[in-house]
Amino acid sequence: MSSGRTRLTEPMVRENGSLRVATWDEALDRAAAGLRAAHEQNGGEGVGLFSCSKATNEMNFVAQKFMRQVLGSNNVDSCNRT
Repeated sequence: MSSGRTRLTEPMVRENGSLRVATWDEALDRAAAGLRAAHEQNGGEGVGLFSCSKATNEMNFVAQKFMRQVLGSNNVDSCNRT
């Protein structure tokens, strides 16, 4: 990534304290593993979700439904309330 860019254009993962470019499969696998580990260690209290008012109502509904039904967490917040 050049120093002139301000947005990531490809997934990155942390390895040995530094970020490196990764495939989407690797990045998503790592994210899923981290979410799984947090949930296994602390149940619903170990995970949370922050949603955006720019997402559709349907997307926000599915996100909160996933948190509550699948992960057993009520830790759902949104920038809608600010």
